[in-house]
Amino acid sequence: MHISSAFDSGNITVIDKNSTPVELAIRIDNQSDFYQWFHFRLEGEVGKEYPLRITNAGKAAYPEGWENYRVCASYDRHNWFRIDAQYDGKVLDFSVNLEQPAIYLAYFAPYSWDRHLDLLAWAQSDERVQTETLGLTLDGREMTLLTVGNPDTAKHKVWMIARQHPGESMAEWFVEGFLETLLDESNPSALSLLEDTVFYVVPNMNPDGSVRGHLRTNAAGANLNREWQSPSMERSPEVYLVRERMLATGGNMFLDIHGDEALPFNFVAACEGIPGYDEKHAELESTFKQAFEQISPDFQTERGYPLDKPGEANMTVGTNWCGHQFRTLALTLEMPFKDNDNLPDPIEGWSPARCRSLASDMLFPIRQTLAFMDKK
Repeated sequence: MHISSAFDSGNITVIDKNSTPVELAIRIDNQSDFYQWFHFRLEGEVGKEYPLRITNAGKAAYPEGWENYRVCASYDRHNWFRIDAQYDGKVLDFSVNLEQPAIYLAYFAPYSWDRHLDLLAWAQSDERVQTETLGLTLDGREMTLLTVGNPDTAKHKVWMIARQHPGESMAEWFVEGFLETLLDESNPSALSLLEDTVFYVVPNMNPDGSVRGHLRTNAAGANLNREWQSPSMERSPEVYLVRERMLATGGNMFLDIHGDEALPFNFVAACEGIPGYDEKHAELESTFKQAFEQISPDFQTERGYPLDKPGEANMTVGTNWCGHQFRTLALTLEMPFKDNDNLPDPIEGWSPARCRSLASDMLFPIRQTLAFMDKK
């Protein structure tokens, strides 16, 4: 039996491969206390069962995320299914019955750096897309902005950023589905939207953390979604570069795509606690949420985060900073690591396919909200 994580987004340490179960531990994000993302390859004997134990699960960043959690697994790195796991408050146990010589196991279906580059290459082949490198990360990777539509003639500007937290790989699966829908020349909703709207899309806000196998931070250990008030090129160039472009460009809508470890639902968090939150913010949020709930059975509004009290928002968070800076709609979309309990999938749980499907539905609430803005 051999276990390896020496690849893109890999993360695991073998504590004792001769014990039963095999004892493993998740590596901590560089220069931080965060960890929960794992991704590794197990090679062994076909037909044999391999009991595995993540020994430090109970001290992970979000231990409640292990409750009712099922491990993502794939033999071909394209099709992912779930393996049952047991969590006792300290360790996470699960077993693999090998059907092929090697299997990949991960916290969620990974979105690789190669796939990210493929997405950019595919997008740039459309004449309606402009690709731009805003600058470099600490590890020297490109921070790429996709501009979809015509900035010179657009009436509306919509920003979408994803994967500030690199372990939330569902966010980039979402962006892939969103771009596929938006650039579909046979989709009348997309064609109509692009007549007067330009989209600024950052598919991966944290390239270094993604490749390093981090859960929540960049190469310097910075939680990017706590850097928006005063980012720097030394600590958080990813936020600094995107924020500077936002300030130069402006926008009418800001959407930040994430994943939540614990809650098995899709929901949005708004900026109700920011200074100056007003009726305009509330009306735009209500319009967006009602339209999204109307179009997508995977989206709901009953379960989510507790609301911030007036004036008590954390202004270092991207959504709060954008909502305050631009005085308009700013939302964080959260998707589950586990499953959507309102429409569960016993085989795949919440999956890349469901991420892409939810993204395709988002065109409708965007259109409805922009139309509402035009009436005000």
